[in-house]
Amino acid sequence: MAEFFTRRIVDTGRLPLFCFFVAFIVTFVFTRVNVRLIRANVRWWFRNVKAGDVHIHHVVFGVVLMLLGGVAGFAIPEVRSWPNVLAAGVFGMGAALVLDEFALILHLQDVYWTERGRASVDAVFVAIAVTGLLLLGVHPLGLTGIQQPEPGEEITRPVLLVVYVASVTANLGLAVVALLKGKIWTGLIGLFVPAVLIFGAIRVARPGSPWSRWLYAPGSRKHRRAVRREERYRRPMIRAKIWIQEFIAGRHDLIPPESRLRRSSSTRTGDPNRTGDPGRTGDPGRTGDPSRTGDPSRTGDPDQTGEPRRRGRRSRVD
Repeated sequence: MAEFFTRRIVDTGRLPLFCFFVAFIVTFVFTRVNVRLIRANVRWWFRNVKAGDVHIHHVVFGVVLMLLGGVAGFAIPEVRSWPNVLAAGVFGMGAALVLDEFALILHLQDVYWTERGRASVDAVFVAIAVTGLLLLGVHPLGLTGIQQPEPGEEITRPVLLVVYVASVTANLGLAVVALLKGKIWTGLIGLFVPAVLIFGAIRVARPGSPWSRWLYAPGSRKHRRAVRREERYRRPMIRAKIWIQEFIAGRHDLIPPESRLRRSSSTRTGDPNRTGDPGRTGDPGRTGDPSRTGDPSRTGDPDQTGEPRRRGRRSRVD
């Protein structure tokens, strides 16, 4: 095991990336355990960090750690030195804290435990997958470069360059098509495994994706196929993914404030005390009450209409 680690990680110069990877995963797991215990209000555990009435999110600490680790990585000249490895670990810790609140950055709201907060877990999973593939030596879009040609084969270098650029362009185009079809994981993994891009590009798009909105008319054959595949294959996968996310990161079941406002407003409109209640619409005290509408003291009162008073003035004149 040690020999494999030395040969595949140390000798290939991937030790800083490995430290980033380990620090990222450990920090993410610890952060999720920490916030779940805080949410459970465990007595012997930490509490939220506050400065007065301001709740300081851990994304703030993540930005600081990323800045320290990034600047240190640029400032240390030797790439394979231990200070550079430690800087990569600090950067990984900061990246985990930042991506764990990716949904907060995306929506500019505290949606950590709401449905939209799952975007943070998705971002973390994507970062772990991409970093893991890089550790395995897989290059995105086939960016391995062109080897120096042997003596006497210099004429083939322009041909190889054209083929290389065409291959990278084709892979990138297929990745864009897969992403436009709503297949995020297929597009990202396909950057490292181009065969996956072909599979994702030729398959029918997901309902609601940009590709589906642009090219699939509602009720068309392709649209029906997309909906049928979504319900048959995609929905069970999404439920499994949500189960894994909640097992690791906790349940995102908090109702956001705007949803609570919508529910309260809909309750008010459907409540008989608000619409059909006689006290609001048909109540004599509101509409048919003589004291409001038909009461002489309101309509025939001289002080209110002035009609009898005008008659009295005429009699005086006469």
